[in-house]
Amino acid sequence: MSDGWLLTIKPSFLHELVALPAKEAAQVQKKLESLTADPRPDAKVKKQLKHLDGRLHRLRSGDFRIFYTFDERYVSVLSLRKRDEQTYSEIPEAESLGGGDVSGIQDPPEVRNDVGAWLETSTTLRPKPLPRPITVELLDALRVPPEHHARLLAVQTEDQLLDCADVPEKILERVLDGVVGRPLDDIARQPDLVVESPDDLLRYRQGELLGFLLRLNPEQEKLVTWSLAARGPTLLKGGPGTGKSTVALHRVKIVLDALRKTAVERPRILFTTYTNALVRYSEQLLRSLLGDDAGCVEVRTADSVAIGIARAAGEDPHILDGGELRALAERALREVELQGNSLAQKAQRATLDRLGVEYVTEEVLDVIDGRGLGSLDEYQSAARPGRQLPLNRTQREAVWRVHAKLHELLDASHRTTWADVRLHAVQALTEGRVNERYDAVLIDEAQDLSPSALEVLVRSCREPNRLFLTADANQSIYGGGFRWSNVHEWLKFQGRTGVLRANHRSTREIGEAAESYLAGGALDPEREEPAYVHAGPLPAVRAVASAYDETQLLARFFRGAARDLRLGLSACAVLCPTNTAAQRVASELNGLGIAVRYMAAKDLDVGAAEVKTLTLKSAKGLEFPIVALAGFLDGPFPMVPKGATDEVLKEIEERERRTLYVAMSRAMRALLIVEPAERKSTLLAGFDSTRWNLGVTS
Repeated sequence: MSDGWLLTIKPSFLHELVALPAKEAAQVQKKLESLTADPRPDAKVKKQLKHLDGRLHRLRSGDFRIFYTFDERYVSVLSLRKRDEQTYSEIPEAESLGGGDVSGIQDPPEVRNDVGAWLETSTTLRPKPLPRPITVELLDALRVPPEHHARLLAVQTEDQLLDCADVPEKILERVLDGVVGRPLDDIARQPDLVVESPDDLLRYRQGELLGFLLRLNPEQEKLVTWSLAARGPTLLKGGPGTGKSTVALHRVKIVLDALRKTAVERPRILFTTYTNALVRYSEQLLRSLLGDDAGCVEVRTADSVAIGIARAAGEDPHILDGGELRALAERALREVELQGNSLAQKAQRATLDRLGVEYVTEEVLDVIDGRGLGSLDEYQSAARPGRQLPLNRTQREAVWRVHAKLHELLDASHRTTWADVRLHAVQALTEGRVNERYDAVLIDEAQDLSPSALEVLVRSCREPNRLFLTADANQSIYGGGFRWSNVHEWLKFQGRTGVLRANHRSTREIGEAAESYLAGGALDPEREEPAYVHAGPLPAVRAVASAYDETQLLARFFRGAARDLRLGLSACAVLCPTNTAAQRVASELNGLGIAVRYMAAKDLDVGAAEVKTLTLKSAKGLEFPIVALAGFLDGPFPMVPKGATDEVLKEIEERERRTLYVAMSRAMRALLIVEPAERKSTLLAGFDSTRWNLGVTS
């Protein structure tokens, strides 16, 4: 390459670099400059090794060795190791010079952690001393806040370091990398961070808070600019962990540059995501990506956009919480005045009793209000994709009367629902009472937005070709199912749909197990076969008879997985069906000496130092290295309305199957499902023994 190679680094290397003394760090920085000029073996200081299928190379830098790989465009720096450290003996020094034939040289056999061993009651630990002592100077170099120094300075063994659950995961990662190091196979699978210049690494080491962006893989890179010059909107599809959100964030920069070329001096761009926690995370990434131009982008949830428009139209919405809404819906069912003769009224009442308050409320909010159906005639003729129970004209009339009664009660109490807020926002934009328009709108995780929420965002965009959506129907928890073109005439994606296949989050074993579990619950059964970057142990399913057994099992799983994967306990999360169950599990694990924090949806803090417990639905959009699904002892799962028909039951089970699938796909390296030994749920049964470790815990 005449212009030289581009430099990328693994996060572990960055931590290893800052832990070096100044003289050695400056020497390494100079060596990296030589790699960007030419990384190919020279039979002198740059040699090809037998590891990683012959892709691994090493470069001498004094007493240290820099390990790297390269392709036709990028040099990827993996690790920095001292030559005489026995701790890093997994790196083979046998070499084939000059890029010659390496056939016949076998990689070391893959070592796979056994999830079953993590769950055994007989598991014993043998203390392993740290390869180098932890000092104040080292902690300062690794930018560890002083409040954690005393805790870390007392550590003498690797297990003690991994048990520092009161140290935040990101900080503990830096210490582990700087003191212990990771296996090269694990490091090779880490994402690549793009370095504009080797000088940036020296500046970072000296204390500048530089941001390093993720390198996109070729599949993602192509889709960042996919259909940018088209006349209509673009849809990006992909399964969990494929990087849809990452592509969407990078597309912001491309769209911003394109708008500037069309003489839009100060573009105004909207980026919407699913939760407030993801809003904060996306804002941080966009600041790294855009610098000062991040001020051109508003990162918000769809509902924050809707309520902002409603307020701009002169409204002051007071929104019911879940408990208040249920109470009002129950009252509407009791007080509704049904139409027709006594026989028709009796049939309608039987319909409402059979459906139950939950189903009727969903029908009102998701189908009638969620799709902006303004009359009984519109509702009678409307398709209801995603709803298993067919409703005839008489039954729909009964539901419509409940809808009218609920809104009468809402008006009388001067309260409203999120569904109404979205509808009012659509009306304000349609009628021109609010002129809230963006030069471009990017919508992440669009599958979980109601049609009215989507319409708010579409109408907020000035031009259809500046709309970009990401979606995966199989991750839909709340969406009732609908056709894009029914939301707005702009949402037609013929020839403008891209697909991501490579899963960068979960191991192949976790991904394939989750896919096999979803099976018949898939809303998009024709989704392309995923590809995986990581490998690991089969996820496990274990049955327990009591809360005590459940807590003991979780404690063994977290401690064993964290130790073998070289992660802190703060890398662990328990996902539960209800807030009550999540609070119970947190309390009982704390009683075993494991630092655990229960987190409500509005209080999510993924960087907290403790193990996290939260609900299955709250975990959407997040990821954790080690995940357990538990808390099913606390009550029946799923919750089914009394007297529910088979069609209603099927619809609820399919939705909750997708909920569990999404929760499983939050796991990156290790996954455990804890089911009750008694009171079997159809959703916690039928695990494929070829995809799941179903062994019995001793």
